[in-house]
Amino acid sequence: MSAASADPPAFHPLVQAFYVEHHGWLQGWLRRKLDNPFDAADLAQDTFVRLLGAPGLERVDAPRAYLTTVARNLLINHVRRRAIEQAYLDALALLPEPVAPPPEQRLMVLETLVEIDRRLSGLPVQAKKAFLLAQLEGLGQAEIAAALGLSVSTVKRHLAKAAMRCFFPA
Repeated sequence: MSAASADPPAFHPLVQAFYVEHHGWLQGWLRRKLDNPFDAADLAQDTFVRLLGAPGLERVDAPRAYLTTVARNLLINHVRRRAIEQAYLDALALLPEPVAPPPEQRLMVLETLVEIDRRLSGLPVQAKKAFLLAQLEGLGQAEIAAALGLSVSTVKRHLAKAAMRCFFPA
């Protein structure tokens, strides 16, 4: 049997049913949110890929609500990543050409920034700021406290929480 005539791999029947019934709708919903058909198509596909490993699909009573929740989480991550990427590119644009890192290094830095952002998500804004001031600016606890208008003990607590998230993720 040739590869061209081989049957496609069997997927979870519910994922297949969800895909057939709701893919077009989900992609349209994402297109309206993103105003970009290519990103919408990618995120719609990513949504269904996430379903392949999701437990309890047989208990889903409202597939569109479920798909919307999964897609919304992916969309939030997508928007965050784009914002981080844009901020990084803006910072790179300020560097003289010979100082700017090569593309491979840029990608590694961007991936690191996205991962740090992911790990710090859920922390209070002040905790994130304190951590970034310590790590990126090299400020001490007293300097961070003065910059953020916090007590040194609060800064210590924030730094400890952020460090735990970054260095020992759950």
